[in-house]
Order: sequence, then structure tokens, then C-alpha cells
Amino acid sequence: MNNAQLGGVTQKAQSVNQLLSAKEDIKAASRPVVSFSGTQQNELLAALPRQDLETLFEHLELVPMPFGKELFEYGTKLEYVYFPTTSIVSLLYVMEDGATTEIAVIGHEGVVGVSLFMGERAMCSAVVQSAGYGYRLKTQYLRDAFNRGGALPQLLMRYTNALFAQMAQNAVGGRHSSIEQKLCRWLLDRLDRSPGNELKVTQELISIMLGVRRESITAAAGKLQDEGLIQYRRGNITVLDRTGLEEYAGECYKVAKTEYDRLLEDVAR
Repeated sequence: MNNAQLGGVTQKAQSVNQLLSAKEDIKAASRPVVSFSGTQQNELLAALPRQDLETLFEHLELVPMPFGKELFEYGTKLEYVYFPTTSIVSLLYVMEDGATTEIAVIGHEGVVGVSLFMGERAMCSAVVQSAGYGYRLKTQYLRDAFNRGGALPQLLMRYTNALFAQMAQNAVGGRHSSIEQKLCRWLLDRLDRSPGNELKVTQELISIMLGVRRESITAAAGKLQDEGLIQYRRGNITVLDRTGLEEYAGECYKVAKTEYDRLLEDVAR
């Protein structure tokens, strides 16, 4: 290869490198900027001391979370955790015959997919139930931050206890609660993670999440509407009497809610 040919190859290589660099710059520029004020929309991130939170900024990614998006499914390797801000995520257990039951719900108060062990696999599926946004973080970076100590390990362990309390109450409620109580609990769980008192949801979706027949949900929603607790129009439920809904839901909702409230009170100290 003569000098002229060598020079041409070198020039092409430089052009390719410049093109790749430009693409990386464009990709970085198009990535939403992670700000301190933005992360405060998630209560776990907001509870971290600012110094601890800023160490995650380089790795946090603000991502859209559209309705129906599956964040992970049962048995898959957990590669990311998600800190929802305006979205709501359902943790689902799917039977071999396709039947689905919701075991927990997570919104701006929590984190989805915590994995502190290398290669850990999901024990359930996670699906976005209400569209919005959230911050995504690779599980490796979470493990690294956890191992450095500080406020994060204690915060995650306390949150995990609160999540277990929710799952336990769902299990108890699923066995001993009436359809109306289950529906009240389901609505309140979403209301706690929504900005207003209106929920856009179909009776079919509720029946799938609760693992009951749609006709049962129709009858239960009609009863709650007759008692002035909710107003139901096709695809839209407005809660009119939250206090009455909580009383109707009974102990299962109150126990899990108390656990979350206690978590937030403790981390705020």
C-alpha cells in the first residue's frame, strides 16, 4: 500500500470516527436532562440526601412508560429498576393457563424491580397500568450504590418491608374480602398514586387485575355508585367520597397504607 492509499484509509477512518462521535453527541443531547427537582417526584429518590442522589445522576435515565408496557416478565433477568414519577405499575402473577392476578401496585412512592443480587431473576411480571414517566437505572449501579452504604440501603430495606405488607394484605384480602371491598381497595391504591380523584380504567381491566368475572365488577361498581361513593361512566371512575371508600375497604387497605405512611414519616426525620 503506497502513501497515497494509506492516507486515504486514514482519512476514511477519521471520518468514520467523527461520524460515530457526532452520533453519540446527538444521542446524549436528545437524552432528557436529569434534574434534582425532577427526581423529587419519586418519593424514594426525594428521601435520599442530595449528595447521595447526585451520585446516581450520571446513571439515571428519564424514560416514558406507556400503558401496557411490560418492564419485565417472570423468570427474566432483572437488568433495570424503575422509579415511577407519574406512571403506575402493576406487579402480576401469571398462571400457566394465562390467568392473571395483581399482587402489588407501585407508583411515585416506590421502585420497581429491586435486584441486589447478580443475575437475580424476576418472580413476577411488571406492566405499566397508567401511562407516565419514571427514572430507569441499571441494577448494577443500584447494587454499587447499595454497597457504598449511606442512606440508600436502609431506605430500600424499609421500602421492601412496606411492599411486603401490601402483598400480604392483598393475599389476605383476596381470601376474606367481598368483591366490593376488593374493588374499594383497588381504587384507593390507584388514587393514592394519582394526582386527582378520577381514574381512567375499564371494568374489564379491573376484573383481570382482581381475578374475578367482569359481571361481578359491574355489580360491585353499581352498588358503590348507588351508595354515593363513586361515579362511573364508561372508562372513567370518579371517587366522590374517599372516606366512605376507605371505611368500606376495611382493614386490608388501612394496614398497608399505615405501613407506607410510617415509612415516609421515618425517612423524613
